[in-house]
Amino acid sequence: MSKLKQTAIWITLLALVLKVIGFVREVFIAKEFGATDYTDGFLLAFTFVTLLKTLIKNGFNSVFLPQYLKNRRADPEEADRNANSMLNYTIVLLIIVSALCYVFTPYIVQLYGAMTETTETVATQITRFFFLFTLIIGLTSVLESYLQAVRSFVPNQIVNLLGTLVATLFIILFSDLWGVYSIAYGFIAGLGIGLIIQIYYLFKYGYRYKLTFNINRTFAKTFFVLFIPSLLHASVGHINVFVDKSFASGTVSGAVTYLNNASLLMSIPSAIFQSTVVAIIFTLMSEQNEEKEKFKDTLYMGYQIGLMALMPIAMGLLLLGEQSISFIFERGAYSPEDTQNTVTVLYYYVPMIVTMGLLLIPIKGMYALSATKKLLQISSTTILLNALLNYLFLIPFGYSGLALSSSVVSIYYITFVTYAIYKEMPAGEWKRLITLFIKVSIPTALMAVPILLVEYLTPIQELYSLFQLMILVPIGALTYVAGLYLFYREGFNKLMEFVQRKRKKA
Repeated sequence: MSKLKQTAIWITLLALVLKVIGFVREVFIAKEFGATDYTDGFLLAFTFVTLLKTLIKNGFNSVFLPQYLKNRRADPEEADRNANSMLNYTIVLLIIVSALCYVFTPYIVQLYGAMTETTETVATQITRFFFLFTLIIGLTSVLESYLQAVRSFVPNQIVNLLGTLVATLFIILFSDLWGVYSIAYGFIAGLGIGLIIQIYYLFKYGYRYKLTFNINRTFAKTFFVLFIPSLLHASVGHINVFVDKSFASGTVSGAVTYLNNASLLMSIPSAIFQSTVVAIIFTLMSEQNEEKEKFKDTLYMGYQIGLMALMPIAMGLLLLGEQSISFIFERGAYSPEDTQNTVTVLYYYVPMIVTMGLLLIPIKGMYALSATKKLLQISSTTILLNALLNYLFLIPFGYSGLALSSSVVSIYYITFVTYAIYKEMPAGEWKRLITLFIKVSIPTALMAVPILLVEYLTPIQELYSLFQLMILVPIGALTYVAGLYLFYREGFNKLMEFVQRKRKKA
């Protein structure tokens, strides 16, 4: 097995482990701190710092890496000088930003929206703590690009893993001493260890640091011209999440936590689908961008596998959301009332299981076709639409209306991105896609029947939530597979073929 393939396997495994540990961290937060003004304050601050980290990472990586590699092929010495200069300018900028933001933190926190006094105090103190370590947060994001340039990928995943893992350990060890602040302390400690690992591997793979600020003007101009649009496009989803939580902070105590926990559960199926299936589909589409017939068939296959995998999961969470939330979160300080409030939000989030999972299929297709300008136009409008719908839905639905707003925006997003890419396809492809949706909807609806019958005709709801899930999930899964076999044989065969292919690769 080649070194690159081994690296790809490690990256995939670490990404999945990161998701699991992130989930465990949220479970411990719920257990130790419940859904209160304190957890709301932490989540607002953490969402903001995550947004900043994502902006730096995605914006910098999307522009710096291709420019650096292009320059290195032409003039390695100049490329390395530009890289060192860019790194030094970035360090100076991060130090300045850290100092300014630390001083003006109380004003920055006002961006979080209306808050209770306790939430505002916690959010201000934790945000100020994060700003104190802006250099660490920013450098771990920037150095990802430098490591990728020397084909070192695993250390970047380790950094993200350490931030989440150490934060979880700090909750277990120090929550009695530091309360909700222990999560922030652990997160920064993990990133600090990760930064040391990044620097070690950067020098190990041949990077040579120089204190220079002599940067090529053409390189700098190209970087800044491309940086803003790439930054915006790569971070639309995180901006929308931050906007949602900002609106939620002005409603009731615990609202931010309810949104956070429901969206976490909703996002897991999409994340797993994106990290496995989408990677394969994107590779195929990139290879076939000049072969229209193969490209459209691969694009269709992405939608086909996505709908068949994600629609039954969405239906399952719609039917078994209460049992799932109860089993995962309802312990310690997280009360049955908190569970019900989270379930209400989850119901509004359910459509996003399908839309957000599928979204990367047309987006990656547009990347393969180099149609990024149109993609940026569509993604930018989602920020304005999300803010508008948040305002309209907040009064009639309360904080759960923010989840509804996100679902409506995600439906809008995938509809217009799908339209943009299918506009380049033969006319019959739209009909083919709509027919696919109908064919998958039938077995998805069918799986609900036995689950509802068992819930209403038997005393199963008296059992512990885990036992209910152990009984009802297999019933629903078997019914769905049988429905596929009866009503959509082609899809059933394709799903079995894909599963067998994954097993062989494993």
